[in-house]
Amino acid sequence: MRALLQRVSSASVHVDGAVIGQIDHGLLILICALQGDTEADADRLAAKLAKLRIFRDEAGKMNRSLLDTGGAALVVSQFTLAADTSRGNRPGFSAAAAPAEGERLYDHFANQLRGLGLPVQTGQFGADMQVALINDGPVTIWMES
Repeated sequence: MRALLQRVSSASVHVDGAVIGQIDHGLLILICALQGDTEADADRLAAKLAKLRIFRDEAGKMNRSLLDTGGAALVVSQFTLAADTSRGNRPGFSAAAAPAEGERLYDHFANQLRGLGLPVQTGQFGADMQVALINDGPVTIWMES
């Protein structure tokens, strides 16, 4: 699985003009399941991400995790993270998991974060979504399982 994490002061996702997910401080997580990914990959990524020390401590250093800060996660499916741009000008997305498998792993990943004690909001898999965020830092990190 691939994830793009953005430390945020706030973030929201809209579908058809309606807010379907919203958080204050925490992480916006854009997530993509790739062909061959398993629940074990989602589990490892969720565990690593929840403990990743990218939030400021009292001294202003990135020493605290999402779990430490009590922050929330907004998880948004993003198959375009599977883009292959190595040839031509049109990205290919054949590395992405099939939609049904992608959605299953997306849901599993979000549920794993919840199981770790994190408040989780989600987007709508496969929908045309508008995502708004205030990137805190900015801090943006790429992760793979």
